[in-house]
Amino acid sequence: MQIRAVLIDIDGVLYVGDRRIEGADRALRELDRRGIPYRFVSNTTRRSRASVALRLEGLGYAIPESRIITAPVAAAAHLREGGRTRCFLLTTPDARTDFEEAGLLAVEEDADAVVVADAADGITYATMNRAFRLLLAGADLVALEKDRYWMGSDGLMLSAGPFVAALEYAAGKKAEVVGKPAPAFFLRALRETGARPKEAAMVGDDIVTDIGGAQACGIRGILVRTGKYREEALQRSGVTPDLVIDSLAELPDYL
Repeated sequence: MQIRAVLIDIDGVLYVGDRRIEGADRALRELDRRGIPYRFVSNTTRRSRASVALRLEGLGYAIPESRIITAPVAAAAHLREGGRTRCFLLTTPDARTDFEEAGLLAVEEDADAVVVADAADGITYATMNRAFRLLLAGADLVALEKDRYWMGSDGLMLSAGPFVAALEYAAGKKAEVVGKPAPAFFLRALRETGARPKEAAMVGDDIVTDIGGAQACGIRGILVRTGKYREEALQRSGVTPDLVIDSLAELPDYL
């Protein structure tokens, strides 16, 4: 497989819960040795980019914050570029910092957009109902991701997707997805490597969001059997990965 650049998911690929994936750090060092640029693309929306970098450092990874592209960072840039600066943020307080640093204003009324992330315990009936009313009043619905679930330290956890779907159904609006599998998200990250889609590969544990999304952009998809990988999910997805490997540790063997 002739690859000039690699996009790599974080949660489920570099670590699962509090456990680092064995050999993943060696794979990254090998990419560095070969001069293959890579960026980390994450739908993790509970944490700010700074917190993601800090967590990776705590797990023993030496990854500069500048190499990490998260859905909150991409969404903040996208909203600002579109002139939507007043946002109702259904996010964690930590993820909110990425929007505030981009100059967006968090509001409870007269919102240009309702932004939905994996807000953990911040998602309540009251916050969902507030979001619903703002959508009816004309706000756009922006989803940082629509993943169904992710693998936590004690098992599978609901992600933002189910709550985005509920708001779509209630308000009769289609969400604009900014994170994976939106093509713009992959392409934004890929531009930083200087490679074209056909020269790149995406490594992830989500067959639909990571692999299907990347392939739709012309990027090859490499599925890892770590994180939330499930054989039954692969079989029913309708997506055929370009390659399936046990973990990121094996990646250099196929490049």
